[in-house]
Amino acid sequence: MSEMIGADLVDLDLSADTKEAAARALAERMAARGRVTDVEGFLADVAAREARMPTGLDGGIGIPHCRSAHVTEPTLAFGRSAAGIDFGAADGPADLVFLIAAPAGADDAHLTLLSALARKLMNAEFTAALRAATDATTVAALIRGDTPPTEAAAPETPANPAQAPTPAPAPAPTPAPAPETAQDSARETPPESAQAPASPPETEAPFRIVAVTSCPTGIAHTYMAAESLANAGRETGVELVVETQGSAGFTRLDPAVIAAADGVILAHDVPVRDKHRFAGKPTVDVGVKAGVNRPAELIAEVRRKAARGETTAPAGSAATPVDRAGEPGEGYGTKLRKWLMSGVSYMVPFVAAGGLLIALGFALGGYEVNKAPSVMDHFLWTQSDSWAALMFQIGQVAFAFLVPVLAGYIAYGMADRPGLVPGFVGGSIALTVNAGFLGGLAAGLLSGAVVTAIQRVRVPRALRGIMPVVVIPLISSAVVGFLMFVVIGKPIATAQQGMTDWLTGLSGANAVLLGGLLGLMMCFDLGGPVNKVAYTFATAGIAVADPSDSAMKIMAAVMAAGMVPPLSMALATTVRGRLFDETERENGKAAWVLGASFISEGAIPFAAADPLRVIPSAMAGGALTGALSMAFGATLRAPHGGVFVVPLIGNPFLYLIAVAAGVCASTALVVTLKTLRGTPGAGGGQGDGEEARSARAGREQPVAA
Repeated sequence: MSEMIGADLVDLDLSADTKEAAARALAERMAARGRVTDVEGFLADVAAREARMPTGLDGGIGIPHCRSAHVTEPTLAFGRSAAGIDFGAADGPADLVFLIAAPAGADDAHLTLLSALARKLMNAEFTAALRAATDATTVAALIRGDTPPTEAAAPETPANPAQAPTPAPAPAPTPAPAPETAQDSARETPPESAQAPASPPETEAPFRIVAVTSCPTGIAHTYMAAESLANAGRETGVELVVETQGSAGFTRLDPAVIAAADGVILAHDVPVRDKHRFAGKPTVDVGVKAGVNRPAELIAEVRRKAARGETTAPAGSAATPVDRAGEPGEGYGTKLRKWLMSGVSYMVPFVAAGGLLIALGFALGGYEVNKAPSVMDHFLWTQSDSWAALMFQIGQVAFAFLVPVLAGYIAYGMADRPGLVPGFVGGSIALTVNAGFLGGLAAGLLSGAVVTAIQRVRVPRALRGIMPVVVIPLISSAVVGFLMFVVIGKPIATAQQGMTDWLTGLSGANAVLLGGLLGLMMCFDLGGPVNKVAYTFATAGIAVADPSDSAMKIMAAVMAAGMVPPLSMALATTVRGRLFDETERENGKAAWVLGASFISEGAIPFAAADPLRVIPSAMAGGALTGALSMAFGATLRAPHGGVFVVPLIGNPFLYLIAVAAGVCASTALVVTLKTLRGTPGAGGGQGDGEEARSARAGREQPVAA
């Protein structure tokens, strides 16, 4: 680690009061040494990593880190704060701040050294020595491993007490083992002392646990969670072996070790690779920070599950925060939102693909293309009508998956892979009984609940292997099918038809009010749950062979309103550039294209920097556009495309007038509010960190509204 840190990368009097300012101060030291080529770009990458999950750890530690194209070689900077800086840890601010910068293509050896630092941080003796050190050279030597912690902490009273903040509570009362070599870094194997309790009962074998840890960057939390779990295993007398799926690669656990394990702990924020290996075991599935902060609780929880005979079938590979049922302690409302967003997020690509193919069919063959014969019976390579029919019929097939995919992945979000079969079956039945979108929602929630209930039933060990592939799909599909066909399908179909009839009957002021409400929803959270509710509501109406005129008006209003936020921010940066900083002006150039393409998320950089001015302005413009679109009677069959599908819009000229009116209104309002503030530059007084988030969000544009 000698190449990664020196005394010039240590700041023992870090005066920053926010995590963004702390990252900037340390990044500037890296830049002065030539390790960072673009401070703003690097800070944007740091902010993007921080946005996924706070990097504060219990014990007064902040460890912001990222892999970035703006880093020339792996580098570590350290700062010590007397006042403490909030990095999102549960126990309060951090006084020890490590900024880890790795190149986008960092080699395994360097990443292994970085993981060694992560393990050191779980050692209370190491962190105490950092707090007691009186000069930068000593700290750099301590982090590199040149100086043992006991020597660095030898002076009981620092020469400069101001440089030694009061230590925050530190975890891991047992000192961590020495850092491992590059070959051993990918796997945590506890020493002999961890393989059995200090004085185990002579007739009882030790409890065995296998664990997997991983984080989005694969540099810090992956290895810190592994070290924390290993320490807790030693203290509780549990045999615990950890597989770290980090940036330095990973070595798979021995299948014999997995087979002998009594339980599994998965602490991760990215999908666990080869997750099917742990099928049929009592499993605790949490975020990686839970592995760092509360390892003893996780061990106790998996032991309780094993005692109850409660097994899961984590054979799926995608258990991201959107898909999981939620962390312990989350309310039912939060979990429900995650389940529904799981289904919607998987459904949207089918909407975009199917809708645009249908739109292409109409563009090539006109609105009579929906009456064309099957291309299997009639297709001529040289006729445009045949190609139009082909596009339309492929789009219809894609649209037919909407409700089953929605239901299947809602169930997947609740119960992981076993929920897919009953979810898809229930969604298909919803289409069969004409229960539509509402039926898909009900089928997904039912499927997840039924599978979860089956998984909690205690079964003999001999049957656990066939549960996920035979028993659960069979029983859950039968139960969900019965409920959808016989019990709830018809009432939901009746409600769905009633809602359709109501929408069809909307006219005049009622339609205008609905357009305004949908416009507000589209601009409230710019691609978030509220935005997706409005968008899904609109696309569900046109996901039929012959959508009503009202459904197409709703789709037009939703897309028009969704274009307003990025277009208005782009216009504002053009007409009043002095009100925005350089980064926002650059983001404004991209927002023209994003807005024209119906990607509402193009306004996120501006909303993140100044939410109290940008979001209300965007909502006002979106509401005006949605209301005008409905008043003008504009219609749209395509669920996406922005200005690129204007030829398919009914009353296109008035439709564009509605978009322009909303953009101008939103621009005028945001310019007025920023002018009244009287302070140029983005951020609303939030400082450099908000600018970093602005730059980060400008680099990470999604592909759908």
